[in-house]
Amino acid sequence: MFNERDTQGPVRRRGSIEVVCGSMFSGKTEELIRRMKRAQFAKQRVEIFKPTIDVRYSEQDVVSHDHNVIQSTPVDSSQSILLLANDIDVVGIDEAQFFDQGIVDVCTQLAERGIRVICAGLDMDFKGEPFGPMPALMAIAEDVYKTHAICVHCGDLAYVSHRLVMSEKRVLLGETESYEPLCRACYEKAIAEEKASAQNSAKEN
Repeated sequence: MFNERDTQGPVRRRGSIEVVCGSMFSGKTEELIRRMKRAQFAKQRVEIFKPTIDVRYSEQDVVSHDHNVIQSTPVDSSQSILLLANDIDVVGIDEAQFFDQGIVDVCTQLAERGIRVICAGLDMDFKGEPFGPMPALMAIAEDVYKTHAICVHCGDLAYVSHRLVMSEKRVLLGETESYEPLCRACYEKAIAEEKASAQNSAKEN
């Protein structure tokens, strides 16, 4: 946590916003947990929040794909974070893409209170489109750190989370049975093959 002195001499905390983003399986939550545990080691007061809908590994804890765990508080709206983040030095927010747009203002208010805010989330949805409040969070952040998974088809850096199941729902929780990280070229090839398969099926019917 950075500090600065005003003209009278007291130390005043300087708030900030950090965003960790990328595709699924890229280590976003792992990086969030690492930063939060470093803050805990420095004896800073920390609190981590996640959306209540994320119950893939645990209803309460934030758990990475590598099964690293940190205690968290599930909340159903961004405003709940403001109410619960009292006497805190560092606030972590996992799966930020699932929160309402109000999360942008919430993070700004926390930073203005002198709190270090660390958000982790998917930058794009399964269609390769910017996901929820993530673009706005990246725009107002002092630091944006992009993580990368490895394309499971060719080994290049992954670009997007390709959905393997048939569903147009934007929010569909899942793991390796539902998603795979692909580079841009392999993603475009997969989408073209899916469209061709759908057209052939329609002709047969």
